Amino acid sequence: QVQLVESGGGLVQAGGSLRLSCTASGRTFSNYAMAWFRRAPGMERKFVAAISRSIYYSDSVKGRFAISRDNAKNTVYLQMNSLKPEDTAAYYCAAVTSPPNALGSPSSYDYWGQGTQVTVSS
Repeated sequence: QVQLVESGGGLVQAGGSLRLSCTASGRTFSNYAMAWFRRAPGMERKFVAAISRSIYYSDSVKGRFAISRDNAKNTVYLQMNSLKPEDTAAYYCAAVTSPPNALGSPSSYDYWGQGTQVTVSS
């Protein structure tokens, strides 16, 4: 069982930055594929970024967000720059212990964090 704990959400003005963190339990974190998804009110959960052997971004955040990991700390980060009001959502960290084929699909991940709210004001 892998437990994920997110932090770093909050309220920020448009154009600002936030960094989300997600710390995972488990002794083989370096083998996990990790991802961030987000869900705006009334919307489905959508892929944001993933890190496994490579890094992937959704088109909507490419060039503004950066995913990274520190295997020594069992932590994955999401640096969010140039935030827009449409980035407002609950952000969820996800993990799977063996890298899947479809990194952008929520169904590929076995473990989820509780979510952290990001609100971007205009």
